[in-house]
Amino acid sequence: MIKKAVQTVDADSVHSALRTIAAEKEGLAAIERALTGELGDAFRAAVDIIASIPGRVIVTGVGKSGHIGAKLAATFASTGTPASFVHAAEANHGDLGMIASGDAVLALSKGGESAELKSIIAYTRRFSIPLIAMTASSESSLGRAADVVLLLPDAEEACPHGLAPTTSTLMQLALGDALALALLEARGFSAADFRVFHPGGKLGALLTHTGDIMHTGDRLPIVPLGTDIPRAVQVLSDKKFGCVGIVDGEGVLCGVITNGDIGRQLHRNLGSLVVEDIMTRSPKAVKADLVAGAALAFVNQHNISALFVVDDENRPIGVLGFHDLLRIGVA
Repeated sequence: MIKKAVQTVDADSVHSALRTIAAEKEGLAAIERALTGELGDAFRAAVDIIASIPGRVIVTGVGKSGHIGAKLAATFASTGTPASFVHAAEANHGDLGMIASGDAVLALSKGGESAELKSIIAYTRRFSIPLIAMTASSESSLGRAADVVLLLPDAEEACPHGLAPTTSTLMQLALGDALALALLEARGFSAADFRVFHPGGKLGALLTHTGDIMHTGDRLPIVPLGTDIPRAVQVLSDKKFGCVGIVDGEGVLCGVITNGDIGRQLHRNLGSLVVEDIMTRSPKAVKADLVAGAALAFVNQHNISALFVVDDENRPIGVLGFHDLLRIGVA
């Protein structure tokens, strides 16, 4: 009996979850439709304002809108748009001093009548600080005061009572993310720029350049054309990368021999052979500015354990092993 009751609750819970997802999907679809009309015009204006200011985007809000605002401020800051979050209630107790000339304010409030926002609204009007509102009411105090209104379209909250901010906060989040990424693209913010703000964790590791972790100098397993196989095997063994690169008279990488290549040739008299007799020509190599995440994808795609890093003339300047990717936390 207990087991049957649990199964019924689980089934009801899933139906509830599906209703929630359906309601929130409709909210996102409404945003998508609105962006093809007046919301799109306001969105462009907001991007233009933020892209032109010398200061920061000050994101503000209270309640659930405040939580979304704090997340958006972090997203702006990490994607090349300097930003800070100022809680609207704290602004009434000194934090207005965090908003300076040259900044722009992005205020989030579904109804646009949050009492805590009044001081910030008045402050922006007094000191001619651009005010962008993200609200569902253009006729609210916030909507009427703002320079640009990012008007959230009508959408039902997923909450069955229509009370808990659910669909509306998801719409704020999606529109705010879209604003941050439009600014990223407008600024030409690159993966290299992204790494500056994300040096830690796996994301930082993925954005590390191969040139930062490659082995150079005496660590390079390199021999010239004409080297006999026993000597090449000795270098391969000493350097411990599982391969040895072959260079021509100008130092250009022209071949590679791996442990597997040696194993496949054991039926031959290796002492009588030179490297060009068994090497793989046109070996796989990458540039020093390739990010480690892409290097990992390259290694997996070609099923190899080590990569040579070459310059613009295809001369080897480093070598990168799969264990190096493991060491920095990419793989």
